[in-house]
Amino acid sequence: MESLIEFYRPLSGEIGMITGASDSLAHVHGGMFILFVARILTRRSLATWTPFLIVLAAALAKEGADRIAHGVWRPDTAFDIINTIFWPFVLMVGLRWRRARPDKKEQGV
Repeated sequence: MESLIEFYRPLSGEIGMITGASDSLAHVHGGMFILFVARILTRRSLATWTPFLIVLAAALAKEGADRIAHGVWRPDTAFDIINTIFWPFVLMVGLRWRRARPDKKEQGV
């Protein structure tokens, strides 16, 4: 377990340095990437809860790994989770809303 933590701790910081992205932007992109991978692997629509819940689980797992690696909860933990799940949640809600409100063209109006 200790060797895994020693591998994870610098990797987490290096991703931002390699990409040049801020931590917040990395969380946004990571959440969207996980959402689409989950959609492909599960074959479930983005309008269903399944891909979104996978993003939520990944965000919680990542922050749990940060907690283990750093020994304390970091001040930005809640903000990181929100950044990761915000746009996947908005996309899911929007698609569910659209599905619930059929287009007028489809109704023959």
